[in-house]
Amino acid sequence: MIDPIPPPPRWLRDLVEPWAVQLNIPAVTDHVHEIIAAFAFYQFIHSYLSPWLSPRLFPRHYPNLNKRTKLNWDVHVVSLIQSVLINAVALWVMFTDNERKSMSTAERVYGYSGACAFISALAAGYFIYDLYVSTVYVKIFGIGMLFHAVSALWVFSLGFRPFLHFYSPVFILYELSSPFLNIHWFLDKVNMTGSKLQWYNGMLLLIVFFCCRLIWGTWQSAAVYKDMWYALKQTWSASDSAALNPVDITADVFQIRDGSMCVNEACARAQAEISKFSKYTAGGVPTWLVVTYVVSNVVLNGLNYYWFTKMIDAVVKRFRAPAPAGKTKEEELKQDVVIEAATKLEQEEGAFTTGDLASEKIASAVDVGPSEELRKRNPNVPTAARS
Repeated sequence: MIDPIPPPPRWLRDLVEPWAVQLNIPAVTDHVHEIIAAFAFYQFIHSYLSPWLSPRLFPRHYPNLNKRTKLNWDVHVVSLIQSVLINAVALWVMFTDNERKSMSTAERVYGYSGACAFISALAAGYFIYDLYVSTVYVKIFGIGMLFHAVSALWVFSLGFRPFLHFYSPVFILYELSSPFLNIHWFLDKVNMTGSKLQWYNGMLLLIVFFCCRLIWGTWQSAAVYKDMWYALKQTWSASDSAALNPVDITADVFQIRDGSMCVNEACARAQAEISKFSKYTAGGVPTWLVVTYVVSNVVLNGLNYYWFTKMIDAVVKRFRAPAPAGKTKEEELKQDVVIEAATKLEQEEGAFTTGDLASEKIASAVDVGPSEELRKRNPNVPTAARS
């Protein structure tokens, strides 16, 4: 599929192309304007839209937050908007990009798709914003958020070689749980801890997290490992047989796409785009690049499983806790376990990705029973029976 956004102006292309080629990320040349626009959009939300709109939507809460929490609020607003936007675009591309669907194994590694690159540009713009915020406020958010921003931006930038464009929307869907995670955080800040809305949101958060991070993520990780291993063997084989001649695997990678199966010009252009940057990928995929992606993916999947185990810990603690006075064990579990698990996930992942501060702990019961602060926010939450 062709990029839905028109190409950048010639002067910007001429300015960016030399260093993009030198850094071996030539596809950036066609998408630099989208990266810049995405960064500007997210920064505008953070610096102007959220500080202006939040006190109007939440006049009893946002103005009373301290400076550090207001900053965190604005970061979460950007995260919420970004996750909704990029997930919607990713799903749209996955369902409508017929050229992407037709890619062979090798093309899934080396092929270019304007629509998939558009997703990468949106992600890169967000991570540049993330890098800026985590650098300016490193003393507040900590080194963990800064490291996350640098590593995420680096991995997505390498995709502009192009490399694994087919999987851009696939792994963006990891973020399907992020809107619910941000909503959970906001509900705590507007004194709705323990509410039915937080319970329903928590149910969706846990279900979506398990499906998109663990089931979908693990399955697609296996698929991308398989494709990268195929590309790596292809590169090694070509290198061994090349002797003194340069390696060129282009003919073995890309299918013949002459547009004969298309019914319009847009289809023919999209088919031709797949091999648009073939001269830059003719040498195959370097081993270090595959290792980088494997390590990054293993770390990310490891974190997802770690966060899931922390949720399970929260649930187990709730099962072992005494029931509040006047309630049955079943009623207590139904109302509190989901919120406990969702809160634990929000604390663990939020500290890593959005720099939530340890000093701003969520006022939800994560261990034995509802805390005093939780009861102050929601008087309907009963006091736990003493053992």
